[in-house]
Amino acid sequence: MTSAVVTNDGLTSALDRLVDRVHGAEFAVVLSPDGLPLGGSRQVGAELVEQISGVVAGLIGLGLAATRVCEGGALRQVVVQMSRAFLFIATIPNGTILTVRIAGDDVEVGDMAYEVAMFVGQAERHLPIRLGPASSATIGDTGAQHRHR
Repeated sequence: MTSAVVTNDGLTSALDRLVDRVHGAEFAVVLSPDGLPLGGSRQVGAELVEQISGVVAGLIGLGLAATRVCEGGALRQVVVQMSRAFLFIATIPNGTILTVRIAGDDVEVGDMAYEVAMFVGQAERHLPIRLGPASSATIGDTGAQHRHR
């Protein structure tokens, strides 16, 4: 199964600017709540998008489980630190998911965290569609209301 990134000039340009602003940023992808690619920066190919969407789905699932068990509120971000790279996965209020990879020995993780937060805050201007929650178990749902009834 081959996935192609949906081309949307506004979203692609916004993702390109995000990647360009931070030294070491390699690519950025926006996925729908169910993991379908909505857009990507110029540095990401269809095969990588397909792989990233699977990884992100698993990490978001683990993050959602942690929010339910720990009752810590809505899932906002998952950061994976590797020996030579970081993967930032941030939830956007409309249900979409931003994923950015930054790599290198001299990267500024704080700069990327700031840029990711800024993108999330302004994402609705760049996204081609407005998505509603798919079910009662959305990204922001901690499950706490179901346990306390």
